[in-house]
Amino acid sequence: MNTDYQIPEPFLFNPIKHHLGFIREFINLNIDKSSSDIAVLTKELRHIGTSVMDIYTGSLSIRKVCIEAEEFLMRKDILRKENYSVWAGTKMDCFRIISLSDGSQWTLKYHDNPKRFVHIFPARNSQHTFRVKSNTLKSALIYNIIIGKDLITGDDLNKVRPFLGLSPVKDAIDTEAILEMIEILRD
Repeated sequence: MNTDYQIPEPFLFNPIKHHLGFIREFINLNIDKSSSDIAVLTKELRHIGTSVMDIYTGSLSIRKVCIEAEEFLMRKDILRKENYSVWAGTKMDCFRIISLSDGSQWTLKYHDNPKRFVHIFPARNSQHTFRVKSNTLKSALIYNIIIGKDLITGDDLNKVRPFLGLSPVKDAIDTEAILEMIEILRD
């Protein structure tokens, strides 16, 4: 796995949910896994959750995102947990948004952890991002890893969804969203 995945403290960042470059690399590293590896993989993919998320599509690496966010926090003198918690707020609905060098915006929230107290993820409707349902992302990920063929059928989609505990796709809108996500992950 790329060492860029090693998220520096004090950041909490889940790249499999929020960084397109990482997601593509993750797929390539997991293609042709054995069935026992697939069980581990599907367990990991379940951590994506069940809601919607924003995925960053820009050119900044995970490391560069963290460096730029850290530089912002240092300039504002809020890199220590105590100062950061006052600035960001500690309630569930408290957050701040910062801009990075490529024009993308990132949400910063307080996370009650002594070492990883800066929860960072792409801001909603930010430049270089798109929003996706978690089950759409998980379905596209597992399809690209396990089947990966160019001609995508509904039967193929429904073969991989049970690995994630998902029911078969019946709705044309959901199918279309998964097909679109599969293509995005292939580019």
